[in-house]
Amino acid sequence: MISTVTRNFKGSKAADYEDLDANYNSRNPQDIIEMQSPVPVVPDESYTVGAAVNAFGFGKFQVKLSLFTGLCWMADSMEMTILSILSPALHCDWKITQYQQALTTTVVFLGMMISSTFWGVLSDKYGRKQALTLCSVLLFYFALMSSFAPSFGWILFLRGLVGFAIGCVPQSVTLYAEFLPTKQRAKCVVLLDCFWALGACFEVLLALFVMPTLGWKWLLGLSTIPLFAFACACPWLPESARYHVASGQTEQAEATLQKIARDNGKPMLVGRLVLEDGQMSIRGRVRDLLSTEYRKTSLLLWTIWIATAFCYYGVVLMTTELFENKAPCPGPGPCVSECKRLSSSDYMDLLWTTLAEFPGIFATIFVIERFGRKKTIAAQFLVYTVSMAILHLSMDNRAYLTGMLFISRGIVAGIFQAAYVYTPEVYPTPLRAVGVGTCSAMARLGAMVTPYVAQVLLKTSTTWAVSIYAATAVVAAMAALCLPYETKGAEMKETMVRNQHK
Repeated sequence: MISTVTRNFKGSKAADYEDLDANYNSRNPQDIIEMQSPVPVVPDESYTVGAAVNAFGFGKFQVKLSLFTGLCWMADSMEMTILSILSPALHCDWKITQYQQALTTTVVFLGMMISSTFWGVLSDKYGRKQALTLCSVLLFYFALMSSFAPSFGWILFLRGLVGFAIGCVPQSVTLYAEFLPTKQRAKCVVLLDCFWALGACFEVLLALFVMPTLGWKWLLGLSTIPLFAFACACPWLPESARYHVASGQTEQAEATLQKIARDNGKPMLVGRLVLEDGQMSIRGRVRDLLSTEYRKTSLLLWTIWIATAFCYYGVVLMTTELFENKAPCPGPGPCVSECKRLSSSDYMDLLWTTLAEFPGIFATIFVIERFGRKKTIAAQFLVYTVSMAILHLSMDNRAYLTGMLFISRGIVAGIFQAAYVYTPEVYPTPLRAVGVGTCSAMARLGAMVTPYVAQVLLKTSTTWAVSIYAATAVVAAMAALCLPYETKGAEMKETMVRNQHK
């Protein structure tokens, strides 16, 4: 059948043809094969998953996957946003100290840190869909049980298990990115943050109506609704075709690609599905992240992820602490000062700072495709540094305080999404899930520390607290500029190759 297809080449010979997957963005229009047949044909009668995904483009299949992944992010966002509301409520109801408030947040991130690499290894060895399905069930169960906690000890235990399950959520980005065409990948991954921002806004609005009347237990229970919806949707998630190919399951990968072609209204590629370089790789080994090819990249990315989570959750927790405006603890020892519940105006200000994530998202989309991933991350960290440095200049002015927190949160939300774009792109398929999972684990290390700055040190010295965040952002900006590879316009690697282009 292939021999009957008439091909015309403009500006190049057939012998000069290079693989679509590796050169999708570098070829000129005159180099593209023109065919009289509507069926795409690869000259060597073989194609890769990346070539197929690029040929099928962004369509109905990706739209459905965007909604599934977005629902997962919305549920995760609500569980994270509730941390800034739960601690003050427990302080009032159970008279817990400031250090116990910080521990309520830290234990969630501890669970995430412990489990993130585990979920990454599981995803690389047994598939992204299997890991996400298991995590969704566990996350819903433990989150719902948290609403029935009879004591502070039970809250810590159950929220720690919630954090353990949340550690798998970044793998939804891994799955999503592996189905995106090269040109749309950065934009789509960044736009996922819209679902995160929607979840955060919904949680604040839910708290505004539930907390004054029903209390925090009802808030915890009602916040599990998106988790239940995502758990029900998991059976319809597709498994990554890149994972199937990397694990030797070519028939399953071809079936998934045929579904993409049908959903997007495109003809299936003719030829044999092959691995990028025809070699199988051992999947999901953490030690490979520190191999010669990836050591520098991994260490710098871990620094960036730690700083990003430290700065992001610092702003989230600092917002409620500054709006709550409790008096400092008198004398030494644990603080058990009189509580001040969040008022309607406090929730509205929290909502305004949460809405800052939307302009942060669109600013990141505008910048990341023009200047690349590395420069975008570095520049955003520097802007965050400036916003933190001048935050404390007028702490008594509520409008000024809200405005600076608005800018800080919008910028750092954009950094998080830029990191989520870069990390799956820089690692090959056998290491992609464990690479994202390990970076997520490192991020939780930063998130574990930040409550003691945003909720404890802030009470003693606002200047010292914001200075620590500003200094951390400067270090992270330098790390971003030192990353060895720029992934803008590059295709995702399917195997562990030895030579990567900077």
